[in-house]
Amino acid sequence: MLNPMIRWTPTNAYLSAREPLFKLIDSVLGDSQSEEIAARNWVPPVDVQETDDAFKLHAELPGLSKDDIQITLENNVLRLAGERKFERDVKKESYQRIERTYGAFTRSFALPSQVDPEGVQATFENGVLTVVVPKKEQAKPRQISIS
Repeated sequence: MLNPMIRWTPTNAYLSAREPLFKLIDSVLGDSQSEEIAARNWVPPVDVQETDDAFKLHAELPGLSKDDIQITLENNVLRLAGERKFERDVKKESYQRIERTYGAFTRSFALPSQVDPEGVQATFENGVLTVVVPKKEQAKPRQISIS
């Protein structure tokens, strides 16, 4: 039953209705689980671009070095794998909040059969991995003249 002395306002109704949702979110994502949350698998974002000559992948991998990344191409599947490790020398109790994700990752991309596995090149600069997979000559578009 409503207390007649408390005035109803939409703002108070909204604030009181959202409180259980925020408590649920805090219980799942709260600070008490900071290292456990941070140690889950993460999926780095990747852009895939097709040009006339090649397929280009750009993966955001901040905090990693080129030694932390493995690249394989087998049966026309390009696989990127690696791990971003949590700094174990820092006590987790000293953190107020951990929002960055740590752990192993694997990304796989199926490529068409027209790629040249011998010509794959990879560069890593400013936390961005760029992999260029060239197309075979017969797969490249060519201009056909009309006679």
